[in-house]
Amino acid sequence: MNAGARNTLISPAARDALQVWLAQQGALNGAAENTITAYRGDVVDFLAFMTLHKGDSQGLGALARISISDMRAWMAQTRGSGVGPRSMARKLSAVKAFYRWLAEREGFEPTAVLSTRAPKFTRKLPRPLAVEAAHDMLDNVRTQARRPWVAARDVAVLTLLWGCGLRISEALALKGTDAPLAQTLRIFGKGGKERQVPVLPAAAAAIDHYLRLCPHPQRPEAPLFRAIRGGALGPRAISQVMADARMQLGLPASATPHAMRHSFATHLLDAGGDLRAIQELLGHASLSTTQAYTAVDTARLMEVYNRAHPKADG
Repeated sequence: MNAGARNTLISPAARDALQVWLAQQGALNGAAENTITAYRGDVVDFLAFMTLHKGDSQGLGALARISISDMRAWMAQTRGSGVGPRSMARKLSAVKAFYRWLAEREGFEPTAVLSTRAPKFTRKLPRPLAVEAAHDMLDNVRTQARRPWVAARDVAVLTLLWGCGLRISEALALKGTDAPLAQTLRIFGKGGKERQVPVLPAAAAAIDHYLRLCPHPQRPEAPLFRAIRGGALGPRAISQVMADARMQLGLPASATPHAMRHSFATHLLDAGGDLRAIQELLGHASLSTTQAYTAVDTARLMEVYNRAHPKADG
């Protein structure tokens, strides 16, 4: 069933409520457009299922009477359609967020929905590149493109990911006003959260080299990183650059632009960096997210500790 058909199953009141909630997520909570799109799809799927499951259009009154057995039926149907536990957890999270807001607005008790538990899943640890592999990646990219300015651009972007821990979206959001790079960058991450990121001399030099070669005029409000024809550079182009490089280097498919950001975190920790300081640099809301980035190196450090500490044998 396509999105249009699912929408027709939802009552006008529920559709209006969903639209108000989504608008609030963007305006007040700073949710990104992709996040809002995902929320909309997840909640629409849920509301459409409840209409079919109950055999009647689910107005706001009916939505307030959703039971635990209704929730189990929705989860069983969704899992049966091939949705994995991780995606199921995301869908349930979106539905709970909508219901929490709706219950407060309409004055009903949302316990049946909020008490529903997501299926357990094993979190896949990120796979950072080894220091040597990260160096090899930059060296390969430096000679990969036919146009010298494009090669310099690609190296500059990847240097920001590895050297400053930026997300690819954050690096590509930089404007002409950000150059030349100062000693720190003011970055607006997920949800518009602001953080200050120190800039390594190597990153500043990579940007300067790219700008000297770039044939497109730099304007203050124009994107710092340009595509071949002068428009904004997209993340897919950088992903392809790394895909080509990792094939030549024999690196695994996990060697992606985001892996360069993982590498920033693990290499800092490996050098003695403080986990909470790294959390701030990455812009993580939760320390547990930073720990996931660095779990492999943390385990290795604990091995060293247990082997070398004077009390290890006692």
